[in-house]
Amino acid sequence: MSDEKKVSCFEEPRIRLGVSTCLMGEPVRYDGGHKLDRFLVNTLGEFVEWVPVCPEVEIGLPVPRETLRLVGDPDAPRLVAPASGSDHTERMQTWAHKRLDDLEQVRLHGFVFKKDSPSSGLFRVRVYDANGIPQRTGTGIFAREVVRRFPLLPVEEEGRLHDVALRENFIDRIFVYYRWTCMLEETPTPGALVAFHTAHKLTMMAHSPAHYRDMGPLVAQAGALPWDDLVGRYATLLMEGLQVLASPGKHANVLQHLMGYLKDALSAADKAELLGLIEEYRTGFVPLIVPLTLLKHHLGRHPVPDWVHQQVYLNPYPKELMLRNHV
Repeated sequence: MSDEKKVSCFEEPRIRLGVSTCLMGEPVRYDGGHKLDRFLVNTLGEFVEWVPVCPEVEIGLPVPRETLRLVGDPDAPRLVAPASGSDHTERMQTWAHKRLDDLEQVRLHGFVFKKDSPSSGLFRVRVYDANGIPQRTGTGIFAREVVRRFPLLPVEEEGRLHDVALRENFIDRIFVYYRWTCMLEETPTPGALVAFHTAHKLTMMAHSPAHYRDMGPLVAQAGALPWDDLVGRYATLLMEGLQVLASPGKHANVLQHLMGYLKDALSAADKAELLGLIEEYRTGFVPLIVPLTLLKHHLGRHPVPDWVHQQVYLNPYPKELMLRNHV
């Protein structure tokens, strides 16, 4: 028997994200090109393992190939090549179900899809009606199956990740989801659930205080409710709440809440400085990192409850991503 110590997934994060293959720079598109996304490859790629998927190539279509489009009912469209009239719907669906079985074994923590793709587009994909007129009301066939099979999985399109707020939201969700699945894998106990809930209190308050309030009574029943029912309901509230975008107002409330634990330790001048920076952030003059850095400085110098230092909110993801550095 090996004496090698098993390394916790908390100690060495192994975050795996599905991704449309063309976004990795691979020439798999219909025209033989690619759609390399440098943020995904060069920045986020330093902290995650990518699992590339190209539905068209994986069902056996060549590169280059004729273009495909969605036609018919937006809720159940057909995948058709308009030039030849070939219908690839059943072929794509059959492949998707098997591919999702494989991805379930990989245990993904998120997925980045290629926008506008009839297979992988997540939002507002063109669906053509009987008259050949497109409406942006569809979802790619493969993307739809991913969301259906993994309803809690953080998903996004690469185009939307150019928006700073949506980018921060997605990254926040994948790191929380990773910690959640890690807890379920290593310490699936009521005590671990309570610790997870405590550590993510301020993160949830920055996203959706309403969801956090609904999660509290569930955690209070840890040990009483059946475990699978408890974590299923909790995870749904957790991931739904995180989809609500954090706002400067909610962040400012969280910062002021943390500052409350320093009220007897800070001088009047220090309080005024910190409050001033929080207000400058709230009104859009400085990025979140400015008041947060000063606040963390004071929290490190003065005694505060242990749960404050345990807050994921203070260090939610690698600082190198610089998601809190934008106004």
